Amino acid sequence: MNSPLEWLAAALTIVAAGLIAANIGRRATGVAFILYTVAAAGWIVSALLNHTKPLAIQNGILLAIDVFGIWQYLLNPRKIREIDKLEEVASEIKEEVDEEIAAEGA
Repeated sequence: MNSPLEWLAAALTIVAAGLIAANIGRRATGVAFILYTVAAAGWIVSALLNHTKPLAIQNGILLAIDVFGIWQYLLNPRKIREIDKLEEVASEIKEEVDEEIAAEGA
């Protein structure tokens, strides 16, 4: 197990995790789920070619979760509105916290 497909799947997984960890917004998280979906598909193909059934099953389940994530973050109109409103409030709160920290340091 050291094919270009596996390296690509591993790299996509790393990039997707980085996007989610960066917490830079709904669209970035949605893109991360797209990357996870492609990576999971790659791992499924690799697992089937290498007869590693547990890896195929694991990534089949992850693929379903990733597709749900795409729906939640990029396609579900209600969730998009909710998340956009939450991000607006979060931005205001971050500004308040920055001001509080600056005032404490002064």
